[in-house]
Amino acid sequence: MNAWRRFLLAVVCAVAVASIYAAQPVLEPMGRDLGVPAGLAGWIVATGQFGYLAGLLLLVPLGDVVDRRRLVAAHLVVTAVGTALTASASAAWVAFAGLATAGVFAVVVQTAVAYAASVSPSAERGRNIGVVTSGVVVGILGARVVTGALAEAWGWRSVYAVLAVLSLGLAALVLVALPPEERSGPRAGYRRVVVSLGGLFGQRAFLTRGLVAFFLFASFGTLWSGLALPLADAPWRLGESGIGLFGVAGLAGALGAARAGRWADAGRAGRVTGLALVLLILSWAAIAQLPWSLWLLAAGIVVLDFAVQAVHVSNQHLLTTAHPDRLSSVIGGHMVFYSLGSALGAAATTALFTTHGWAGSSLLGAGFAACALLVRATEGRLPRDDADLRAGKAAPSLRARDVLLPPDSRAPRRSRVNRPGNPGV
Repeated sequence: MNAWRRFLLAVVCAVAVASIYAAQPVLEPMGRDLGVPAGLAGWIVATGQFGYLAGLLLLVPLGDVVDRRRLVAAHLVVTAVGTALTASASAAWVAFAGLATAGVFAVVVQTAVAYAASVSPSAERGRNIGVVTSGVVVGILGARVVTGALAEAWGWRSVYAVLAVLSLGLAALVLVALPPEERSGPRAGYRRVVVSLGGLFGQRAFLTRGLVAFFLFASFGTLWSGLALPLADAPWRLGESGIGLFGVAGLAGALGAARAGRWADAGRAGRVTGLALVLLILSWAAIAQLPWSLWLLAAGIVVLDFAVQAVHVSNQHLLTTAHPDRLSSVIGGHMVFYSLGSALGAAATTALFTTHGWAGSSLLGAGFAACALLVRATEGRLPRDDADLRAGKAAPSLRARDVLLPPDSRAPRRSRVNRPGNPGV
């Protein structure tokens, strides 16, 4: 896959994710214009999130049944319909219908990542996943900056109108610029693929990686869903544009982790995960200084987003390498943990901030990060079942001991895990 195609898929991810998170900076004017009470304005964002969760379970498995390139284009077209409906809504229920539609089909992100993994040689899979996945973080954090500027100039509806136009344009580009996938063997039916998705949750290796993702994104959500509250309060009292600029610091950290894909290709995914989770915990020590220093806050945000993206890319590389025959299902199932973790962090941080201030939110974020590190540390010591051993063959560049065993538990002796024919995961 060349640089242009990687960039195109990253932009697809950014636009799709932005359709969910674009409402965050404009909740107040959007809710006022649509007649949504202030106490219920949070449902504007929640509607897209719940739609996204439904799409992960129902739509992402389609990628293992039909051509992913055409599926990406189709999902972008329906996303455009949802955002256009939101932009033109004259009543709240119409906007909610548009947001739910855009949320369901925003899972085009996972189909795009699965496509990138399927057309990549094993030695380049981590690198390509890293670049494409960077679009997700660009969409989440960049939406805060761009949405504020567009809304201030032309109103909140302009944000969704632009997203609709971009989605349609990208759908056409995907069909023209991306080659179709080459798959060997018959494809499973949709029902069978959905059933197999449920079976993934019974595999210990998949479940432990999912729990790492759950706590990882709970920590991520704790920061980004609660950050506006203390920044808008004394002593800083920043406006929406000033708060949005901290998204630039997050982008710098997340894009800096693009090299995590190369590290995964070199067989270091397990070590990268452990070190990044340690950095995630340490980042909260700087983020907790928000009441006294914005510079320390910015530094902590850079480190946090670097760590989150590094772990996320490593997780996806390990899982797609272990399950090459059902890439869409494994990515969709993994992202269920991401969605639930993000929701937990968002709900918990606002509740805790009202009672214990930013110190309480910071301890919460660090606690989630520590839980992720604990899961990672115990991963290689857990007994494995037969489903884990049959999950798939690792690529030559990916050592099985880096998938399941922490650094201090590796042994040079030959075992059932690393004998030929039993590569693990």
